[in-house]
Amino acid sequence: MSLSVKNVVREILYTAIGSLLMAFATAQFLLPNHLSTGGFSGIATIFFYLFQFPMGTMNVLLNIPFLLWSCFKVGRYFIVKALSGTFLLSLFLNLLENLPALTQDKFLACLYGGIVMGFGSALVFKANSSTGGTDLITTFVRQYKPQIRTSQIIILFDTIIVILNMIFFRKIEVGLYSAIAIYIMGKVIDISFEGINFAKMIVIVSNHYEAISDQINQNLCRGTTGLYGKGMYTNHKKMILICVANRNEVTKIRSIVASCDPHAFLIITNAREVFGKGFKKENFLK
Repeated sequence: MSLSVKNVVREILYTAIGSLLMAFATAQFLLPNHLSTGGFSGIATIFFYLFQFPMGTMNVLLNIPFLLWSCFKVGRYFIVKALSGTFLLSLFLNLLENLPALTQDKFLACLYGGIVMGFGSALVFKANSSTGGTDLITTFVRQYKPQIRTSQIIILFDTIIVILNMIFFRKIEVGLYSAIAIYIMGKVIDISFEGINFAKMIVIVSNHYEAISDQINQNLCRGTTGLYGKGMYTNHKKMILICVANRNEVTKIRSIVASCDPHAFLIITNAREVFGKGFKKENFLK
């Protein structure tokens, strides 16, 4: 099987499983408790309770105008995947929406609904695919207003949908729990793409950079990189050390720096992903 065929099969599989997880989260956790993670599923939730209209069918109807528009504006391959994702999600929603809910506890529903929805969305995103809704609206808006950030569009649209759910169900708890579900979903998507093994990047400015570098290398077997810099206020040239380490090594590095130079300038920040010796070995171009 060629590499391109493998990629296509993988993307189809990811889209199908992701759509199933999203439908499961919606039908088993969010829908029975009147909750929403925004998007067209939030509108479909209102129609489901107002007219008993099948949620999956409503999802397709809401997406049709944007799918038709996308056929003329976006690449054909993306449209095929978007159509597949939209119809798969809608099919799974129609199949699962009438099953008994797993829980009637709104907190548990927003917690586990957000987690499962996040994993499902991450799989669809990893396939470079879409299940319609906010993705297509974002593409539509940015064609005419490219200066608007994608995150702004998504947050605005999801906020409007959640407010509509609050108005329809006349419960502020619907909005509060839905906001928790949306936040959890976003965090799970981040973790799915970036992992949980965050590293730390330490920036050290000190005149004793050689001693600090030697100590870090000897005690932690961590390398450091020296960059030449200049203090713009003092007009003095400085050597700046950069070291990437695991979180449990940060305290030791701070102690080493303090023992070598109590007046050193230290910056510690998160490094979301690190590739190379001592960290991830896979190809970062994937």
